[in-house]
Amino acid sequence: MTHIYKFLTAITVSSVLLSSCGQGTGSTSGKDSVSVPYPAINVKPVGSSPEFPGAALTIASATAVKQGKDSAKVSFKFDVKNYELKMQTSDNGSKLCNNSDKGQHIHFILDNQPYKALYEPMNDVVVANGTEHYLMAFLSRSYHESLKNKEAAVICHFSIDKDGNMKKLDDPKTPMVFYSRPKGDYIGADTANVLLDFYVWNTTLSNDGYKVKAKIENTDMRGHDTTLTITDWKANFIQNMGQGKSTVTLTLVDKDGKTVDGPNTTVSRNIQLAAAEPLKK
Repeated sequence: MTHIYKFLTAITVSSVLLSSCGQGTGSTSGKDSVSVPYPAINVKPVGSSPEFPGAALTIASATAVKQGKDSAKVSFKFDVKNYELKMQTSDNGSKLCNNSDKGQHIHFILDNQPYKALYEPMNDVVVANGTEHYLMAFLSRSYHESLKNKEAAVICHFSIDKDGNMKKLDDPKTPMVFYSRPKGDYIGADTANVLLDFYVWNTTLSNDGYKVKAKIENTDMRGHDTTLTITDWKANFIQNMGQGKSTVTLTLVDKDGKTVDGPNTTVSRNIQLAAAEPLKK
């Protein structure tokens, strides 16, 4: 399996974002200009986080058993080396963002759907017969920032035949992006710094190569949105998202800004922010 990784330096935000951040209102992105009761959405680098040299994640086994007439249960077991699951990352208190009280974990992302946090190195999923799937799994700090070490992630491309049998398919060769954070609901202090993080595969990001375009839109506040281009693979914080429901869309683009062809190149996720519970339905 080919892993192409490279630690890259701090994020470069598009000039559109930089100019809008000083205006005190959200960008319009093609909509009628409206005033919003929040400063413009801002994105800033998370900054340095503890490194874990030698941390590695591999799939120890992947098996499938028929479940019912039309589906199969696929069981994954992982090997984790030089990394401690369920431990709090040492700087979790200074990050001022959402942190798991259960500690460090694995992000288990099947077909670019919202990940499941694994605090034990195993997981079962039920999938339909006659389907093809991509599993991305990587090690995560307790505050959900991915480890981008070369060996800290693993991908599994597989299919389930009409009889519920699993077949390992060729490792994907095309560039892909897998969505990680933000995810779910954010309440109170957790709304101040919302982690924006993802995993790229089979590529790196650069000014003159592949990039990730991120569109951040508060769907409850018309006009409160922004679009930025990320050229360095680093985690960032989204600030001033505003209360209510938001959508984050990540798109892998080429040097000319065109969406890359192939699987797992664009993905959207809905999240919600609230000052306190209950959240808006």
